[in-house]
Amino acid sequence: MIYLDHAATTPVPQAVADTMYEVLRNQYANPSAQYKAGDDMRKQVAQWRETVAAALDCPPERLFFTSCGTEGDVWAIRSACWRNRRLGRHIVTTAVEHNAVLETLQWMRQDGYDVTYIQPRADGSIDADKVLSAVRPDTALVSVMLVNNELGNRYPAEDIAQRLRDKNPDTLFHTDAVQGFLKVPFSARTSGADFVAVSAHKIGGPKGIGALYIAERVANPRPLLPGGGQESGFRSGTEATAQIAGFAKAVELRAAVLADTLAHIADIRAYAVEKLSAIPDMTIISPNRDAAPHILSIALSGWPSQNIVNDLSAQDICVSAGSACHKGKLSHVVKALNLPPRTQKSVIRLSFGPETSRADIDICADALRRHHDERFPML
Repeated sequence: MIYLDHAATTPVPQAVADTMYEVLRNQYANPSAQYKAGDDMRKQVAQWRETVAAALDCPPERLFFTSCGTEGDVWAIRSACWRNRRLGRHIVTTAVEHNAVLETLQWMRQDGYDVTYIQPRADGSIDADKVLSAVRPDTALVSVMLVNNELGNRYPAEDIAQRLRDKNPDTLFHTDAVQGFLKVPFSARTSGADFVAVSAHKIGGPKGIGALYIAERVANPRPLLPGGGQESGFRSGTEATAQIAGFAKAVELRAAVLADTLAHIADIRAYAVEKLSAIPDMTIISPNRDAAPHILSIALSGWPSQNIVNDLSAQDICVSAGSACHKGKLSHVVKALNLPPRTQKSVIRLSFGPETSRADIDICADALRRHHDERFPML
């Protein structure tokens, strides 16, 4: 199988699976149990938390484990709005956020919040000045993702967060960093962000585990789940110890070779741009500058994206028609770019990981060229 959908999820290395198996089989005590095995597991969870926090560059006591990136985004938005409920009921975000953010903001609108959506430039980038100019005295929250999950654009989250402190110090800032964590340089500690959501399965970890950084100035965030008081009382529920262990192991493996890994992925992306650009009717949508190295958005103009995905799938090549969350429907991100209709309906996303080779790109490029040459356009 040629797997070119790392932005959707990533293969789990054997070392991560082995670590999880060891916890499931031999270290299964509940961290809240009041005997030695429980105490040992509680200390182990603390060590795993430190590993993930170190990679995100934040204090471990400000990192809270969640079930996924979506949960982190939802918790951050609702907690920020609750904290600033007396400040106002206005939120600023972009029109190209992940659905985890946009759907949550729909909830907030139903609760009476006014949401301002900043449109991207033609290349999918976001203007920090436009975001900041939309901030009002009653703005409770600004939410801007770190890396767009469909285009690969890196957004100026840190710049916005830091300038926001000067313009309106009480307004909180959240960034969905799921596609940016260990993919682009980022420090939660220096970013100025109040909430940072990340996920394990985008970096070789298991599904079902993520984390949310909550800055110290949000001293008492609204708890996500009441109950037994786990995660410092803010997210109750017995810790998913095997998933946490797998998350920490994936972080450890990725962090140990991060510079080499990112250089390899950037080389693969550049090679893919070179190979694919030679195909007739091919449009490279993703930016060449200031982009995350692992995502490349393209369009074989005139050929429906789902047809391309299906054709490549039949050849055991995995790519996606935008985000996996859209399930074949035209995404809001693609719509926001105002592309020509024939191009808009032809967008597919390739995304790369440490395992991706130039040979994989060659095979994919050949398959796309055959798709172009052997099939009449349907748009």
